[in-house]
Amino acid sequence: MTPESHSLTGTDDPRSGPPPGCPAHGSGPGGLRRLYGPEAEDLEELYEELRDEHGPVAPVLLHDDVPMWVVLGHAENMHMVRSPSQFCRDSRIWTPLLEGMVKPDHPLMPHIAWEPICSYAEGDEHLRLRGAVTGAMSTIDHRGIRRYINRSTQRLVNQFCEQGRADLVGQFAEHLPMAVMCEILGMPEEYNDRMVQATRDMLRGSETAIASHGYVMGALQRLTERRRAEPGDDFTSQLMAHPARLTDDEVTKHLWLVLMAAYEATANLIANVLRMVLTDPRFRAQLKGGQMTVPEAVEQSLWDEPPFSTVFAYYAKQDTELGGKRIRKGDGLLFGIAPGNVDPRVRPDLSANMQGNRSHLAFGGGPHECPGQDIARGIADVGVDALLARLPDVRLDCAEEDLSWRQSIASRHLVALPVRFEPKPTQDVTVKPGLNMVPTQRPSWHVTSAPRTPAPQPAQPQPHPVPAAAPQAQPPQPAQATRPSQPERRPSALRRLVRWWRGY
Repeated sequence: MTPESHSLTGTDDPRSGPPPGCPAHGSGPGGLRRLYGPEAEDLEELYEELRDEHGPVAPVLLHDDVPMWVVLGHAENMHMVRSPSQFCRDSRIWTPLLEGMVKPDHPLMPHIAWEPICSYAEGDEHLRLRGAVTGAMSTIDHRGIRRYINRSTQRLVNQFCEQGRADLVGQFAEHLPMAVMCEILGMPEEYNDRMVQATRDMLRGSETAIASHGYVMGALQRLTERRRAEPGDDFTSQLMAHPARLTDDEVTKHLWLVLMAAYEATANLIANVLRMVLTDPRFRAQLKGGQMTVPEAVEQSLWDEPPFSTVFAYYAKQDTELGGKRIRKGDGLLFGIAPGNVDPRVRPDLSANMQGNRSHLAFGGGPHECPGQDIARGIADVGVDALLARLPDVRLDCAEEDLSWRQSIASRHLVALPVRFEPKPTQDVTVKPGLNMVPTQRPSWHVTSAPRTPAPQPAQPQPHPVPAAAPQAQPPQPAQATRPSQPERRPSALRRLVRWWRGY
């Protein structure tokens, strides 16, 4: 057990002095380390320093020096998310918020503010809202969506394949998830550069983020109104038709939740996988040599570079203990995905292969585990596979050390991934793949190939004409059987599997 530290909230205010056993760094009140500002430019290194100082649960400060715990241990994170009797996602019980320490304009307020959606709800209300979301997702045609992912990938590649160079973040990873999610939600006409730019602007929290949020919400509200009047077979219509009977406001808010979570997570995932392929020769060799599949590469990336670094936040419903620390009722805790994935107790060797191991924290766990993780995996699997098949000679067009990330507490987003390749011609994506793979069926009594044209025969001498005899009826002759041709060779099982996986 590590030495017990004072609670971050309540009567034992850590700002009055450093927690017992914690060396004072002078970084913030009480010697606590800040997760923002110049001291937090390298959060990965900071998390490891906190792990060495405090163990699997460490006290930290958010913007404006608001106290918080960050959970660094894999087991401790899993215990927190799987213990709804002890921890919840309802920020309305967070002590610093109740005491006025968190101002309305706090930079992290969009992550903290409570909303009547399944991500924050508890008990019966959570079951009602979560049941509607998972029920609507269960109706998605995953095979059809894989075809759509493949066609969307080809459309995006067509836009730059003739140039021989591209930015696979700005021209691919940030666009493919939005195109697919607009199709799933039932608003493919809303997918365009403006929608992508507005979403990215909103996630960055820039000066125009409020206007961008209004643009995205406007599109979702129009979709809700349209599907209420004219239901279809898309996710939105299924969400409305669920027995939970969501109101239009609840439908719109959950559409926003699904779109934002799926978009940001999948865009980061695609960029991270492509970066690993382009910068790690062993990784690329394993893919080309068949020792690794794209889905296995995706899982490895989810361990090493999860799309979200942390999730805001969980809150203690009662006094408890976690990772040897005394947690008071009303304390807030960050779900530490990135530091938990590299916990030395579960990954003593970070270079070890994690293929096939899905015990990472990338999609959470417990009642609030991400319900759309299979969609994110599908977009990344099919999209990356189709792009590498289309551009097999793609290579990084800059030094690896020149790559940069836009980092926050919540996520680490690759800014750009410049690549170069031999120019390729565009492909026709209007014809759906696989339409003419099966030949037209013939009658069961005619199973041969088309008869060949008979070779010309030499002319025979004609006999002298004789008087024609009266014609006699001839009995019908049975059709002469033709020699059956060799049956058309069927694609191998491996080729049929690859076609199915790519959505063909």
